[in-house]
Formats: sequence, structure tokens, C-alpha cells
Amino acid sequence: MSEAGYPHGDSLVPETFDEHTVLFLRWPANAPTFSEEELDRLQVEHLTYLRGLKRRGLLITNGPLVEQTDERMRGLSIYALPLDEALAVAREDPMVRAGRLEVHGARWMTQSDTARFGAVD
Repeated sequence: MSEAGYPHGDSLVPETFDEHTVLFLRWPANAPTFSEEELDRLQVEHLTYLRGLKRRGLLITNGPLVEQTDERMRGLSIYALPLDEALAVAREDPMVRAGRLEVHGARWMTQSDTARFGAVD
């Protein structure tokens, strides 16, 4: 502790970390246009695909983004896979394959036992 009672230096760094894979879905800059019927079909296929990933234990949680600072940001997912595997799985999403969404990802490090995710259906 510093003289003011605040931690400093190495004491600010957690001793252990948990690793998570976070993927972001964004609208591509030049996304193709689709009819409302096509978009409805793709949305059902997209949600069905994600549900299947959850049931297989590959996807921990996901959901749409709202009130974001960048309107192209559409959703966030946390995978129980290494980054390269999560990207490969996410690129098979029907919305991504159709070019409606693109995937960006990162490994997210959190202090051990601080990130909690609820049960899935």
C-alpha cells in the first residue's frame, strides 16, 4: 500500500486470471441488401444456430447490443473456446455467411472468479 492507503505497482495486478473469448458482431461497411423476407429467414437461422452452439457448450452467452456508440456494433458473444476456434465457429453463422454481419474477436482476461454467467435454457 502507498502512503495514502491505495494499492500501487504489482499489488494492482491480480495474481490469477480467467480467460474468455469475446466476439463482436458488426454490420460490414458494404453489407449486401436483403428483402424483409430474407432478413426474417436469416434471423431465424442465426438464432437457431446460436442456440445450437449453447446446447453444445461452445457458446456461454450472447445477446444484441443496444444504445451503442457505433451503430454497426450489433451483438456480443462469449465463447468457451480459444479465439481461433470461436472465430471459425462464428463464421459459420448464417448471418455471417450471408455477409450481413462480420465477426471480430479478442481474448478477455478477468481477475479470477470475478466474471459470472448464468445458466442457459
